[in-house]
Amino acid sequence: MKRNVAYTVGGVLLVDSLSLAVMLARDAQPPQVNAAATEAAPEMVAAPGRVEPVSEEIKVAAELSGKLKLVRVEEGDRVEAGEVIAVLENADYAARVASAEAELLRREAELRRVINGARAQERREAWAEVKAAEAVLENARVELERRVTGYRDGVFAKEEADRAEREFGVAKARYEAAVERHRLIDDEAREEDRSRAEAEVAAARAQLAEARALYEKTLIHAPITGVILRKHLKAGESVSTQRDTPIITLADTSTLRVRVDVDETDVGKIRVGRRAYVTADAYGSRKFWGRVVRVGSILGKKNVRTDEPTERVDKKILETLVELEGTPGLPVGLRVDAYILVNE
Repeated sequence: MKRNVAYTVGGVLLVDSLSLAVMLARDAQPPQVNAAATEAAPEMVAAPGRVEPVSEEIKVAAELSGKLKLVRVEEGDRVEAGEVIAVLENADYAARVASAEAELLRREAELRRVINGARAQERREAWAEVKAAEAVLENARVELERRVTGYRDGVFAKEEADRAEREFGVAKARYEAAVERHRLIDDEAREEDRSRAEAEVAAARAQLAEARALYEKTLIHAPITGVILRKHLKAGESVSTQRDTPIITLADTSTLRVRVDVDETDVGKIRVGRRAYVTADAYGSRKFWGRVVRVGSILGKKNVRTDEPTERVDKKILETLVELEGTPGLPVGLRVDAYILVNE
């Protein structure tokens, strides 16, 4: 009886062993591979990247040192190119502009006076002075002739004749001065006077342009149309040209790009125009498609770290830009995984 039980147990063990061997042999066989599917699987280059605006980030600062009077924008605001986004304290610069404008008006009036000459009233006054001097001269001439004749006839002493001659000389000099003054007032402007007046006007205009340019620099304009990414300073804070003190950071986010760190071992596979897509942990399995629009020409250090313990930081990379299609709405600076198709 015991012998029969032993035979039965041995048979069961043998059957189980044979079944296990069959299963192991079946699992050891290589899986059947679909050759068509293998050929259709796309080859791609995977690399880390970071989202950036098409304009890249532009830090806007002031060209003059001073204190901010106001900052008109907040983060997330959209601005147009040329829009005033901040203003420095500029009362002194405005006063310089007003002073330069007044000086220009004065110089222009002087130029007109030189070109136009004296007014009609001044001309009449000068002519009246000539006629008055002429009358005095005529009286002095008549008196001189009378005194000289009287001296010859013994009526007047020689001193009387000499005094009449001196008075005639004075009258003649005054008449000649009046004539010269009238000629100067009535004559056209001399070339040198006009040139000097024109030069003074040009100098005044240059001073006004300089004053206006300085005033304009107290108004900080948006260099491009875009979105305010960051507001670094607020009203009341100081800016300085001696150190890097941006007021805001601005970018054109109408089109987004991904700056990809392609490993040096894969640079031969990258071409402009290749299709690519990116994924991000925050968006799950969603793919954001685009194309390679620029491939760098020099290898450099990594820009994006993957935080993997096995990552080598000493490897060289080639910066490659992938421009995303449409408006994916990804935040600037988001770290993504990029996949560039190389066998399309």
